[in-house]
Amino acid sequence: MASLRRVKVLLVLNLIAVAGFVLFLAKCRPITTKSGDSFHDIHPRAEVANLTAHGISSIQDAVLKRLSLLEDIVYRQLNGLSKSLGLIEGYGGRGKGGLPATLSPEEEEKAKGPHEKYGYNSYLSEKISLDRSIPDYRPTKCKELKYGKDLPQISIIFIFVNEALSVILRSVHSAVNHTPAPLLKEIILVDDNSDEEELKAPLEEYVNKRYPGLVKVVRNQKREGLIRARIEGWKAATGQVTGFFDAHVEFTAGWAEPVLSRIQENRRRVILPSIDNIKQDNFEVQRYENSAHGYSWELWCMYISPPKDWWDAGDPSLPIRTPAMIGCSFVVNRKFFGEIGLLDRVRRGEHRAGHQGVAVWGQHGGAALLQGGPHRAQEEALQQQHRLLHQAQRAARGRGVDGRLQVARVHRLEPAPGEPRD
Repeated sequence: MASLRRVKVLLVLNLIAVAGFVLFLAKCRPITTKSGDSFHDIHPRAEVANLTAHGISSIQDAVLKRLSLLEDIVYRQLNGLSKSLGLIEGYGGRGKGGLPATLSPEEEEKAKGPHEKYGYNSYLSEKISLDRSIPDYRPTKCKELKYGKDLPQISIIFIFVNEALSVILRSVHSAVNHTPAPLLKEIILVDDNSDEEELKAPLEEYVNKRYPGLVKVVRNQKREGLIRARIEGWKAATGQVTGFFDAHVEFTAGWAEPVLSRIQENRRRVILPSIDNIKQDNFEVQRYENSAHGYSWELWCMYISPPKDWWDAGDPSLPIRTPAMIGCSFVVNRKFFGEIGLLDRVRRGEHRAGHQGVAVWGQHGGAALLQGGPHRAQEEALQQQHRLLHQAQRAARGRGVDGRLQVARVHRLEPAPGEPRD
């Protein structure tokens, strides 16, 4: 009997709570904005929703309206995080659509020092939104392909050292904005012992508040070099799939699904998303044609034409089998990557990834593939003389690139197809 009474009491309380909630919604007046403000000025999403302050005809509409307004209030609070760093969020502004961004003559003068420091126009980068839109260069068929709902989750790993904060955060925003939430397990930022103060507490506070629980920061206590930093990122990853990228990239819509689908079909595949280019002086996005990767007689990794059977198929959405791989952009099953020995810990230069490509083909039966559908943008950075200087320094050392030189190569000139890659 006591049990029955408790059930009745709980039922009555629930009914009262529901009735009170309905009465509250019916009695409350619609929330209004400050004088002169409109919902459309808050954020583009409000414009898409086409919300109005009048004509609400049902309780459901009132609830949806209040939720939308609450979402915009939260957005404005989060947007304040970037403003405190002198950065910009939203989908408009300079560089929108991947178009060239410009500075005034006065701003150009201020930009000279940072440009020389980073190898790209970091001053201009701060004037470009962290959420800017870029062109979708995928072939039409790629955009029409459908994928299953059970794709594996990916951990995106960014490696950086003394990179411009705006460029790192744009990489993070771009990854979040263009990777379906159910597929994005986490983003891991590996700091290879940076000196810049803005990359310490300010970076960590921003990502913890902006993307709580989604973005992790891993910090090396000494300069380990690019390859060991990637391994540290792999150790921290928990997703079924790991994607390794330089921390100066921008992703386009639909990049993740075809990559994850290929790995789901065969866990022994290593996928290299197609790479477009971002010009270092004005952040204009330039399309690069799909290509394979190979070696010159000097064993430089370089762009090469796709194999004849790919051309004969006449389908640009098909993946390209490639005998070599570059390290700045590749995706692989996390456990399989461990099984094949990760990356060469001794020679810490990026082109130990060339060794990795040979290992995948020759020892483990896998195939390195270049997925034609997704594109991501690679920062064009150091001018040609910086690249040649780096080559001379490496030749003088008589061994692979060490961590400090590799840091400079993160900001590099993206070679045209057919040109040797350092």
